[in-house]
Amino acid sequence: MTVEIIDPDKTIFKGEAELIQLPGKDGSFEVLNNHAPLIAVLKAGKVKLVDKSKNIEFFEIKGGVIEVLRNKVLILAE
Repeated sequence: MTVEIIDPDKTIFKGEAELIQLPGKDGSFEVLNNHAPLIAVLKAGKVKLVDKSKNIEFFEIKGGVIEVLRNKVLILAE
């Protein structure tokens, strides 16, 4: 799936991923390939991203919103 993480100043990440783990307002959750459409509010915490080579990256956010639609994930982070 294609993932884009954007904060108000710049694009933090843009690329492909196999799995994303996010700090949701009501609890942590994961998004995998072919996930159902989703819009959710995020709280402060770490976004874990696993790419196709199984490399793991972490991104610290202060909150935001995620949209998942047709294997495209857009995270608008604070």
